[in-house]
Amino acid sequence: MYNAKGRCALMALFVIAAGVCLFYDQIQLAVMAGFFFAFVIWSHFKHSSILLASKHFKNGDYEKTEKILAEVPNPDRLARNRRGYYEFMRANIALKREDYDVAEHHFQIASRFPLGGKNDKAFVLIHLANLALRKKDAVRTKAYIEKAKELAVTPKAQEIINKIEQEANRL
Repeated sequence: MYNAKGRCALMALFVIAAGVCLFYDQIQLAVMAGFFFAFVIWSHFKHSSILLASKHFKNGDYEKTEKILAEVPNPDRLARNRRGYYEFMRANIALKREDYDVAEHHFQIASRFPLGGKNDKAFVLIHLANLALRKKDAVRTKAYIEKAKELAVTPKAQEIINKIEQEANRL
């Protein structure tokens, strides 16, 4: 849950600890510090600061969320369970800015990765259906709605699906 600066400080601490251990001929402790250093690097590329960004996202601070997400060096290297959240947050930020093409792109990527549960995936598909409806693409809207119906478990999600389906039938 550290940001990039925190991870750098942690890595520096492990390198210093390893150096001190080697200086005092404590090989096992130096090896452990090396493993911790490697773990922090691995964690940086696989998990990055997604948890920290999601905390700000849930609080509605989209500027901090976007700043933290921008620190992700390569989203393709994120773990599967983190990539879905990364794309979901990016898509929602683009949606708030009314950049619908970017939002659709990120929602499409998010739909390919695991999220919290079936209902979260249903909301991604609902957003995609809504964006397709905005483009007056009835075929894609209905396809997204059919998939979302299979996954939606809450009454709120089912209500939204019904509204979008009614709008799609009017096209």
